[in-house]
Amino acid sequence: MKIFLAILLLVIPACAQTIDPNLGLTTIPLYQNQTAPDAPTLTVFPPQPGTANGTAVIVAPGGAYMGLAAIIEGRQVADWLSARGITAFVLKYRLGPGNLYPIPLDDAQRAIRLVRSLAVPYKLANDRIGIMGFSAGGHLAAATGTLFNPPDPSASDPVDLLNDRPDFMILGYPWLNAMQPKIRGMINYCGFMPALKPADCATLDERYTPARHVTAKTPSTFIVSSTDDSVVPISTSIEFYSALLAAGVPAELHIFRHGSHGFGLGRGDAALDQWPALLEQWLRDQGLLIPQR
Repeated sequence: MKIFLAILLLVIPACAQTIDPNLGLTTIPLYQNQTAPDAPTLTVFPPQPGTANGTAVIVAPGGAYMGLAAIIEGRQVADWLSARGITAFVLKYRLGPGNLYPIPLDDAQRAIRLVRSLAVPYKLANDRIGIMGFSAGGHLAAATGTLFNPPDPSASDPVDLLNDRPDFMILGYPWLNAMQPKIRGMINYCGFMPALKPADCATLDERYTPARHVTAKTPSTFIVSSTDDSVVPISTSIEFYSALLAAGVPAELHIFRHGSHGFGLGRGDAALDQWPALLEQWLRDQGLLIPQR
């Protein structure tokens, strides 16, 4: 097993597929035995030549767990990260009523372990692997950062021998109340999943509301949101931030007056467009833009 793991850590999976050789993009399946159209994958956006710093970020687009905003919350974000020397991995996770929770969380946790397994070929630092999510992807990222598991020493898959705790989190207008009872005028997870019963929803609320599971081991977090978000109440970002502070977790929260929901990296608003610069400074302060030694 140890020999097999060593080999795994030195090579990119043979099942990886090149999307566009001119762009240098590759997609990697999360699981070797899944070939269905909705099988989860990671698409790799390498850093621009000469800029690599060893940091990796898994990007989880939002879409209410029913679809993926793959451009504004995936491709555009990955390009922004790669321009700053970060290797970005855009996550396609399983969605919809046929893939109820915790399946999306299983995919995100697997993505963390899989990226760790690729540290050698992609020249990544094992302690600089983070997750970034928007809206539902923000909920997924926060769940990944609060519900991580220890490695399974009895696992038959060597990837599962690795740690699935992200080293840092970046949350954009996160849907942190996704599993909670519906707030008037807002959406909730159970509203999209007709097979779920009230008892199921109560269980999901208890198990998968991130603020309930913050501990001192929760990774350092950056959060951005807007006061006039009509889809996700700003109070949930404040609640999560407060839980982080109470647990002694380093955290930074930026709330813009305007932005509504789904603003991605900005919408041409003079104030809102500044948030990526705030994120860049946060990454720099964390030492995540300094080349690994």
